Amino acid sequence: MKNVTIETEEQLELELSRPHPETVEQLRSVRGDFLVLGAGGKMGPTLCGLLKNASDAAGIGRRIFAVSRFSDPGVRDRLENAGIRTIPADLIDRAAYDELPDAANVFFLAGMKFGASVQEHLTWAMNTYVPALAAERWSGPEVCIVAFSTGNVYPFMPVDSSGADERTQPGPVGEYAMSCLGRERIFQHFSATRGTRTVIIRLNYANELRYGVLVDLAQKVLSAQKIDLSVGHVNVIWQGDANNYIARSLALASSPASVLNVAGPEILSVRKLAERIARLAATKAHFTGTEQSTALLSDSSRCLELFGPPTVSLDWMLSSVVDWVRRGEKVLNKPTKFQVRDGKF
Repeated sequence: MKNVTIETEEQLELELSRPHPETVEQLRSVRGDFLVLGAGGKMGPTLCGLLKNASDAAGIGRRIFAVSRFSDPGVRDRLENAGIRTIPADLIDRAAYDELPDAANVFFLAGMKFGASVQEHLTWAMNTYVPALAAERWSGPEVCIVAFSTGNVYPFMPVDSSGADERTQPGPVGEYAMSCLGRERIFQHFSATRGTRTVIIRLNYANELRYGVLVDLAQKVLSAQKIDLSVGHVNVIWQGDANNYIARSLALASSPASVLNVAGPEILSVRKLAERIARLAATKAHFTGTEQSTALLSDSSRCLELFGPPTVSLDWMLSSVVDWVRRGEKVLNKPTKFQVRDGKF
């Protein structure tokens, strides 16, 4: 993708849904349908598209089911037009599960982050009760579950370290992060007691042209807003690469459940990222606060050893994000709040 210029949202979604050849080959050996719960969010539509494209390229006639409330009808239309079967459902409603199909491979993307600090009860319900309903509905040794989690379950790590790896003891800060660890424990419990093959994905941070840390920084630089350096270092990964890693993580599903960090390979300085964005935009970056000695950082070495390095470079992401934001193209207006240290989202 290093020479690709993305002009439209349709082209962007095609790129985010493009399977790597290794993904196609790996999914060739996977049997059964795919069910994506929480498919209407930031990553769901493009993950669904990637699973469909990889299955088609592998010559596997499986069904892809996308389950969500689909508050944006355009998302549902795009999925249907791509040959993905959509099912509107509110996953916090136990009765909804009776109408959902059986599937051998379940991707669990549902959850709540934004507004977590003012709706704590709903945060815990979405991040622990809904996983319990799903883990009970699809369970047993014949089922594989890929359960989304977050690097927020880790403690803040020294910026001169490699970040938290899968062996690092959790140290969640704030109710959102604690509820996400609760989600993991629910899936681990059902995996241990029912033999459901499960892999937990700790993601940190997926980026595309409409959303992500780089979009947050580009918007602030281009509007001459000050960038908070309270969290002065981050990981970033192109969402298309993350989607491919997540699809391939089915091979790691086990009982007891396994864990995989999906994150960018480098620990990056927020100040330097903003300054690079500013140079691309021929302007200046403005800052507030001071970098601290710790940040929320993940070590993705295991993922990269298993599945190879990302295909999309940081240079391409930076130039493409700047071009996209400067042209006034659509963004999701969902800041990552990566700079938050107290866990209040």
